[in-house]
Amino acid sequence: MHCSHFTARRCLSCTELATAYPDQLSAKQRHCAGLLSAWPRIDWLPPVASAESGFRNKAKMVVSGSARRPVLGILGADGKGVDLRDCGLYSASLQASFEAMADFIRDAGLTPYDVAQRRGELKFLLVTESPDGELMLRLVMRSEAQLPALRAGLPALLQRLPKLAVVSVNLQPEHKAVLEGEREILLSEHGDLRMPVNDRVLHLRPQSFFQTHTDIAAALYRQARDWVEEIRPTSIWDLYCGVGGFALHCAGPWRKVTGIELSAEAIASAIRSRDELGLARMEFIVGDATDYVRQASERPDLVIVNPPRRGIGEPLARLLDESPAVESVIYSSCNAESLARDLRSMPAFEPVRARLLDMFPHTGHYEVIVLLRRREVSST
Repeated sequence: MHCSHFTARRCLSCTELATAYPDQLSAKQRHCAGLLSAWPRIDWLPPVASAESGFRNKAKMVVSGSARRPVLGILGADGKGVDLRDCGLYSASLQASFEAMADFIRDAGLTPYDVAQRRGELKFLLVTESPDGELMLRLVMRSEAQLPALRAGLPALLQRLPKLAVVSVNLQPEHKAVLEGEREILLSEHGDLRMPVNDRVLHLRPQSFFQTHTDIAAALYRQARDWVEEIRPTSIWDLYCGVGGFALHCAGPWRKVTGIELSAEAIASAIRSRDELGLARMEFIVGDATDYVRQASERPDLVIVNPPRRGIGEPLARLLDESPAVESVIYSSCNAESLARDLRSMPAFEPVRARLLDMFPHTGHYEVIVLLRRREVSST
């Protein structure tokens, strides 16, 4: 993928862009296999490659410049805005939506937040696109001061972007390197974005997490489902379940599935998907994964974990390791270093299969999914 911003060194976010894509993928495979070399019997499935451009479903745009001439993109090394509305990571339809959003900022008189001066209101635009082309727009604001102007200008924006399904304001009043705050104010009639993935429809609320690459997320869920159908467990825990992607894909009419997630917004989204699909033997619970496992009186046959970059951590790894009823674990990781660390805390399990999925092309990051089976206990 050619990028004029990378060539001119205005944006270097795609750190591996100068490397041919097949070489990027090979390097990631070597890196991941090297980190998991302590388990030489892993059967590595072929890596899942990405499209080289137009794959990203989410834009996180710093808003700079002025209300009359907003700049959507990033802040350069000099603190000035770099406009990235033509970034090749985004689809053509997502790129096309940015012009209407910039006009909306101008017409509503939304003052971009000046980091150096610590003044202004609008900090970020967070835009998510569904496979159907529907959009969710979140405006991260410093305060509620310009909410009347936002509401007044919203009808014109919806007319220009008929596929804009969800609009909200996130309040982040503090001057610190935290993208968003806790409070969300819904401005649109609808509060969630439909995300068709494989044969399931997921729902995203404004503060719900979803992978940034829909096609690779779909492949990730299919891989987990294939392994589950091979193992045929009667019960599953999906820990760090988010909006329920793994749980919903691995459900069955005779299989009990429980999803655990700290985010109440994500659980509400998962419950809606469950109810639409009529999956009676599925439960979603708001809670901490480690606390839930520690307090549960029963254990499932199979556990799926999809933690943040820090991994599941030693306490949870030990709890799973010391639960003989858990025969299999499917571990989806965006950080193979924390994955390797967690596997060392689970000596009762043997990693038997793994697959790298290129969730983050042109960077050094990737997703890897690993199937673990409990080792047989010797009778002697």
